[in-house]
Order: sequence, then structure tokens, then C-alpha cells
Amino acid sequence: MKTTLEVTAEPLPQDLAFLSGSLSAFNDADVGASGRKPLAVIVRDEHGDIVAGISGYTAWGWLYVQWLWVDERLRGRRMAASMLDTAEQEAIGRGCHGAWIDTFNPIAEKVYRRQGYRPFGELPDFPAGRSRIFLQKKLP
Repeated sequence: MKTTLEVTAEPLPQDLAFLSGSLSAFNDADVGASGRKPLAVIVRDEHGDIVAGISGYTAWGWLYVQWLWVDERLRGRRMAASMLDTAEQEAIGRGCHGAWIDTFNPIAEKVYRRQGYRPFGELPDFPAGRSRIFLQKKLP
């Protein structure tokens, strides 16, 4: 088989879908179906505008929180904690036994620790001068 390598900063959506589907099929055959399902918690203001939210997914019994954002006007009001509680309850309902999240923001790390998350890994200088911290939590 003759091959070529292609590098792009703008991959085609169908190429990404093919890679995702191919890896998912391989993993399903290797360790069993992931049961991957998206999970989002969206907070809207009185006008319907998004002012906070979580986006992630559940798979193989774990909740992964990929994105967590809170508008500056709501920070310091336990909004992140409330959203994490909600996401975790949904994950438990889906049969999850653990959750994980990562951050390079020291304030966010403190919030996650207060929620019961504990570090399990660190990637130094990601970004430069900071460390990306990986945290996990056992779900009831």
C-alpha cells in the first residue's frame, strides 16, 4: 500500500467523522462499547442568553467534563459547583462511577478540589508557566 502524509489546520468534517468512527469501532472491539453520550448543562439568564455551562460526555462509566465556563457576573456564586453537581447526578443516572476534568487555571482547580476532585496527573508548562492538572472524583 502506498501512502502519503497530509497536514492541515482545517480538516474536513467528513475526515474527522471517519477518524472518530474508525477509532470508536476499534475501541469497541477491543474493550467493549463505550456507550458514549454527550452531556451538557446550560445556564441561561432571563433573556435566554447562555451565562454558564458545561459540555462533556459519559463513556465507559465515566463523566468527562471537557468545557466548563461561567460568565464573570456569576463567578464566586457557586455556579460551577451547581453545574458540576447537576452533571454528576446525570452521570450517576447513566451508570457512571467516576468523573474527570482538567484545567490550567489555579482558581478552577480550587473549585474542583472543593467539589471532591483529586489530582491524578500533571502536564508542566501547558501553557508555558502553568501546569495542566487532571483531576478525578469517585461518584456514589
